[in-house]
Amino acid sequence: MTMSNLIATKPTATKSATNGHPPASARLNLRRRNSLVAGAFYLLTFISIPTLALYAPARDPNFIVGPGPDTGVLFGGILELIVALAGIGTAVALFPVVKRQSEGRALGFVTSRVVEGSAIFVGVACLLTLVTLRQAGVGADALITGRALVAMYDRMFLVGQSFMPAVNALLLGSLLFQSRLVPRVLPAIGLIGAPLLVAADIAVLFGLIDRTSSPALLTAIPIALWEFSLGVWLVVKGFRPSPILVTDTRDGGVNRPLSPIAADR
Repeated sequence: MTMSNLIATKPTATKSATNGHPPASARLNLRRRNSLVAGAFYLLTFISIPTLALYAPARDPNFIVGPGPDTGVLFGGILELIVALAGIGTAVALFPVVKRQSEGRALGFVTSRVVEGSAIFVGVACLLTLVTLRQAGVGADALITGRALVAMYDRMFLVGQSFMPAVNALLLGSLLFQSRLVPRVLPAIGLIGAPLLVAADIAVLFGLIDRTSSPALLTAIPIALWEFSLGVWLVVKGFRPSPILVTDTRDGGVNRPLSPIAADR
């Protein structure tokens, strides 16, 4: 056998079709995990609903010197700490996906979630301090301090759990509306509800309405509906086909955008 025949019959190494990138199925599984985690965290944030009743005793002006258990306030604080961490978790889980639409807005969403969580931490610290002073038996001299701590919690709630969710809705809602990762009706609810919630916050700030009044609660419904429906959709359905999921060559995707018809399916 001649040398040319040996060269011709020498087996050649085949190049992987994925060119060193994760296969498409792995990419899809990664995106599905992101949607599941983000959706689960969104649903977890709703465990704070009972805090309105759990914190009711702390609103008594004489709570710091009065009798009775304070377990409800402590339990409510634990729930709110979970909510703060879950809120940050939603941003961390969604960031790798929505940054492909706009990295600046995606980073802003993460930042706003962190600010929201920080405000919740401060508010919970105020109520835990109130309980600590009560358990220490500080006496009637601490009545003013107790009322100040409750007022501080109310203001931090206004910032962390009312104003910042409106900012979150504007940032994430615009990202999802443009990318069509979810049905556009979902982010539309958040985009409509955000200015309503901000208007209610301003009214509360200037004393026109109370934080727990019917108008304030009604204006919070669209944002609550937006976050709950988004959480359910991400858990049940996941992300829809979108151009931003196939144009990122770093994930081995095809550098070709989906057609508008395919993106709307």
